[in-house]
Amino acid sequence: MSKLSWTDIKDYWHETSIWHLALRALKMLILLGSGTTLCVILLLSSVDFWMSYQAQGRIHKEVESAPARDIALILGTSKYIGRTLNPYYTYRIDAAIELYKQQKVRGFLLSGDNAHRSYNEPWTMKRDLLRAGIPEELIFLDYAGFRTLDSIVRAKQIFNLNDFTIVTQTFHCDRALFIANYYKADAICLGVPSPKPRSWFNVRVREVFARIKAMLDVYIMNTQPKFLGPQEPILDMLPKYEYGPIMPRFVPNLKADS
Repeated sequence: MSKLSWTDIKDYWHETSIWHLALRALKMLILLGSGTTLCVILLLSSVDFWMSYQAQGRIHKEVESAPARDIALILGTSKYIGRTLNPYYTYRIDAAIELYKQQKVRGFLLSGDNAHRSYNEPWTMKRDLLRAGIPEELIFLDYAGFRTLDSIVRAKQIFNLNDFTIVTQTFHCDRALFIANYYKADAICLGVPSPKPRSWFNVRVREVFARIKAMLDVYIMNTQPKFLGPQEPILDMLPKYEYGPIMPRFVPNLKADS
């Protein structure tokens, strides 16, 4: 048996010491973490790209190019952020009014959160549409639109809408149309502008994760709206009107009723 030299002992100690083992474990964790991170990034990017791809041809960025539909579904958001007017809200309401003026819709379904008396998204939107001269009988409210999935599914299953125009920000249209398509609703989307805040990157990242959540909701968890309830076929509730020469005023079609 050969005698171990001091050099052999030192080399053996370096290779078997706790610090050396810890360093090797750290390198393995870094490699594993890098691989996992890469896989997550690829997954997020793939879902994000696919959800945008599947909505192609169904998003219109100008009112003039949007096909006429009976009902526009306006997705709710808060009117104010603190004491500042929320541009996300303003763009949606302005687009809704323009749809009406250009005779692209006959009525509106306003869907949003009604958390408490002082926070009522549908009623806030209705109040602004009334101020714009839109008749009250053309406006319907959905107080249970707590999230995008709830608003879309309830439009289809509760309000008996098969083809309708969704009004929301363009980046949000992809996810809304994905849900509508899954539930076999023939929806299109009027994509309105988005403000460009300093935190736009954060908004975009949140949307990517929201798209992942939407896929899990429909394909894995079969998530349903928080509230359903009896059907309210709002198309049957629309009055019979014809457009008058001055917008946004409607003139009753008396001949049709005689």
